[in-house]
Amino acid sequence: MKKLSIIIPVFNEIRTIEEIIKRASLAPTKDYEKEIIVVDDGSNDGTEKILKGLKDKFNLILLNHIRNFGKGAAIKTGLERVSGKAVIIQDADLEYNPNDYQKLLEVFEQEFPVIYGSRNLGGAKRGYFLYFWGGKFLTAFFNFLFGSNLSDINTGYKLFRTDIIKNLHLESKGFGFCEEVTAKILKFGYSIKEVPIHYEPRKFFEGKKINFWDGVIGFWTIIRYRIK
Repeated sequence: MKKLSIIIPVFNEIRTIEEIIKRASLAPTKDYEKEIIVVDDGSNDGTEKILKGLKDKFNLILLNHIRNFGKGAAIKTGLERVSGKAVIIQDADLEYNPNDYQKLLEVFEQEFPVIYGSRNLGGAKRGYFLYFWGGKFLTAFFNFLFGSNLSDINTGYKLFRTDIIKNLHLESKGFGFCEEVTAKILKFGYSIKEVPIHYEPRKFFEGKKINFWDGVIGFWTIIRYRIK
């Protein structure tokens, strides 16, 4: 049986964590068995208690950080337990729709080893004006330095053949993960296939966490891995 490993990094998502786990558990994945790995990155709002109650119900692999280290650090912890043929990152909010797993897996089955679900293909909803154009700028800057033609390097939906991502020796602890992993994928000689996905952007009052400084870190991460 083929297996899809789903890594869910989570920090203080008490309002959405149960629903996203439920959606991930029920989402169609062709003929792939699911392995759901949740990494609690030091939550202190009650999320950790909810996860303990959901562990057996959804057969979760539940990992914990003693404090908040960042999204990239949580993903690295999750990768240590991955056993599937493919691995996808699932944010713990409700911005990304697990029903899109199947769409990414269909492309993966066509021997594309890395697939990004793009919010900028197919007319998905847009978030805050500055965040949308900030993401477009980072993608354009990345394309300029790496000679690529991507539309959304900061998408939350990235699916990898497991052996590839495990061999990248990722370093970023925070949101710089997106820029680092994309740079290393290309520098290792792999191509990235993009497919359109659904996107439901949330507001700050709903718990959105990314901020201006994450964009600055992303900018310098692109430069770092271009010259490294």
